[in-house]
Amino acid sequence: MIRIFFYAAIVLAAAWGFAWLADRPGELMILWQGQQIQMSLMVAASLLAILFLMILILWWLVRLVWTSPQTVSRYFRARKRDRGYQALSTGLIAAGAGNALLAAKMAERTRGLLSADQEPLIHLLDAQTALIKGDHEAARKIFEAMAEDPETRELGLRGLFMEARRLGADEAAEHYATKAAEKAPYLPWASQAVLEYRTRAGDYDAALRLLGQQKAAGITKVSNTAREKAVLLTARAGSKLDGDPRGARDDALQALKLQPALVPAAIIAAKAYFRDNDLKRGAKLLEQVWKLDPHPEVADTYIRARSGDSTLDRLKRAEKLESLTPDNPVALAATAKAALDARLFDKAREKAEAALKRDPREGILRLLADIEEAETGDQARIRHYLAATFRAPRDPAWVADGVVSPTWQPFSPVTGTLGAFEWREPYARAEEEAFLDLDDVVLPPQEAPDVLDLESTPVSSGQNATPEPAGSARVQEVAKPIEPEALRQEPVPAAEGGKTVVPFFGHAPDDPGVRPGTTAPAKKRKPLF
Repeated sequence: MIRIFFYAAIVLAAAWGFAWLADRPGELMILWQGQQIQMSLMVAASLLAILFLMILILWWLVRLVWTSPQTVSRYFRARKRDRGYQALSTGLIAAGAGNALLAAKMAERTRGLLSADQEPLIHLLDAQTALIKGDHEAARKIFEAMAEDPETRELGLRGLFMEARRLGADEAAEHYATKAAEKAPYLPWASQAVLEYRTRAGDYDAALRLLGQQKAAGITKVSNTAREKAVLLTARAGSKLDGDPRGARDDALQALKLQPALVPAAIIAAKAYFRDNDLKRGAKLLEQVWKLDPHPEVADTYIRARSGDSTLDRLKRAEKLESLTPDNPVALAATAKAALDARLFDKAREKAEAALKRDPREGILRLLADIEEAETGDQARIRHYLAATFRAPRDPAWVADGVVSPTWQPFSPVTGTLGAFEWREPYARAEEEAFLDLDDVVLPPQEAPDVLDLESTPVSSGQNATPEPAGSARVQEVAKPIEPEALRQEPVPAAEGGKTVVPFFGHAPDDPGVRPGTTAPAKKRKPLF
């Protein structure tokens, strides 16, 4: 655009000059070697302009002839370069698509058209071609050569890192990632890998420093940085809890500022308070986190805050925790467990059944079985609850990448990702392969005898039924596991006050019982498996 204005200015200046001469006519006389040349001033200016143009045209022709060899060679060199880049582009696309033959062909053509010293992408094409061919040794050598070149160092280190990870050489992978992070701290993959390796090694101080460098470089999101920092602080607090409770408490409280609902941090901070005999602050902290996330581990830590408390004291603390979140199944289950420890069976059963209505999970069913075993020892009722656990959803646990851990961990043991563990149900019942189907336990009605021993088990409320002979009785056969004879003949224990404890619904939970006026045929058992 500027050149157009420049040329327009020159044309306007020339036109203005000729117009100025036309307005001021005159004669020009030249005397040279006895010759006299006389002309008007306008003609002289026109001749001078034509002479200047002829000189310019002559100079252009001479320059064109002089530079023609270089122009021709440059044309063919550019054409060759364009063909080389076209082959390089086709080869990279073929390598990305997994076409090893085309990628190798294009790599060979590219090397004939382009110089590898001038175009580093040729090394990348060679490495990718070797990888899709399965020649990892050749690819590793190419990546090593690229790592020595400052222009391709980052790409070579990443290639070596990926190859080391593929072979399971964690030390070599850590070396390459650390070297890349030192040379280029702005690389997300290198910083994240070093962060994961430092966390695995328990070097939380170095991991926190590296996380700060990532935040300063702006290569991670603020939310992710805060979450990962909270995880690292919690992990460091856990490692300090035994030797430095106050340091563990400070780290855990700092983690809670970043993630207020981080249950492991709250538990560590509360335990640190309890070790300092500061029961009030620890309990208040757990109550705050409980309101945000009613968690079983928070409840257990809160109830057992003081080791010298009696079972009734623990029950009071469980009831206080329940009052903070009424009708919460986790709180109800915690109260039921505390009541069971205190031998208050009616209260324990009431709370457990209320929790079961709100969240029917296997843990609550097992709790009901424990209550029944502790109070009555009714094996039929206990088996009823235990059999129901096979159909109930699983209890939540710490899960990360398919791994179920009994305790919280700062990183995934599979991928090394920070903060990967979540409190959730491990998997659905439908995903289990070897699983007991309760439909197979109760068989279709047959003319087989009943398995219930009428001589030792009462079938009516508070009284033993006296069977009378009958022509035939159609009862339902129930398959049960083979039990010891002593267990089958064990009398039903009596409750306090001499009152007879009646089994569940007057008979076994999976047995319809015997109709009055019928005779119980001989026993016949069928193994469960």
